[in-house]
Amino acid sequence: MTFSKTIDIFYLILYIFELLDFASAIWYNFIMILNVSGRTDIVAFYSKWFMNRYNEGYVDVRNPFYPKLVSRIYFDDVDLIVFCTKNPLPILDNLEEIKIPIIFQVTLTSYGKDIEPNVIAKGKIIEAVKRISKLIGVDNVYVRYDPILINDRYTVDFHVRAFESLCNKLNGYIKHIIVSFVDDYKNVRNNMKVLNLYKIDDSILKIIGENFSMIARENGMSVQTCFEKNDLSSYGFISSPCVSKEIAFMLTGKKFSKWKARDCGCVEMADIGVYNTCSHFCKYCYANYDEKKVDASIKNHDDASSLLIGYLKDDDEIKIRKK
Repeated sequence: MTFSKTIDIFYLILYIFELLDFASAIWYNFIMILNVSGRTDIVAFYSKWFMNRYNEGYVDVRNPFYPKLVSRIYFDDVDLIVFCTKNPLPILDNLEEIKIPIIFQVTLTSYGKDIEPNVIAKGKIIEAVKRISKLIGVDNVYVRYDPILINDRYTVDFHVRAFESLCNKLNGYIKHIIVSFVDDYKNVRNNMKVLNLYKIDDSILKIIGENFSMIARENGMSVQTCFEKNDLSSYGFISSPCVSKEIAFMLTGKKFSKWKARDCGCVEMADIGVYNTCSHFCKYCYANYDEKKVDASIKNHDDASSLLIGYLKDDDEIKIRKK
């Protein structure tokens, strides 16, 4: 099987997962955790829109496979919000307005503009993480050192030093770090000349596993992988989903099922984002699988719309998602 066919199959599976996710939104009433967002960086680029939706009381999400079908979610029915971002700054001043339990997952690496062209200065992100920790509690903030890629510039030693520096700076502000390794997504293949990836073999995994585990432990943190085929538990990594049923219960007092559309073990979540709408343009990103569409999508964004991209149409069928 050629690589291109493998990639096509990957995105077909991704589309099926998204379709299952939307179907579950219609048929299962208990799914009331918002993922904001794995499809794009809403916090970094669309915080004003999100707060408009929160204050108005609902958000609409269009089904990418049946565009006339729109899922409407009322915030009164939301039990937990999981913010995923590379830049928390735009929403920091609004966090105290949100009266729903929050988990923050902040992706924070040491890559330069060659890999993450539009990500802000990492020092600013670190200071933002510290502020979030004070606002919502140290147990509710996760840093994602994610993904790890190896090439001539970003060597194994580079990652060990960068990880140690990061943990030292955030000692006392976070307790959890999530790690993953770069995957062979379509966007990764398109950017291979820039990425120039080395194969991550057992020797690399051993160095990372031993060093990351020791560094995290010395800084009072746990470290875990994110839905990785590489098992690093023998080096002291914990084995747990990014958003487990236990974490969700602890924050909400409610029991949630595993995400039926994902194999990662996380609880059911409703992602309100849209693919191909993130202006960070990270070279390893899976969510921008067609970068040519990003600018066009952004032009169709309106902070006043109930949809992230575009507007409701007269013939749209709106399904209210309740718990």
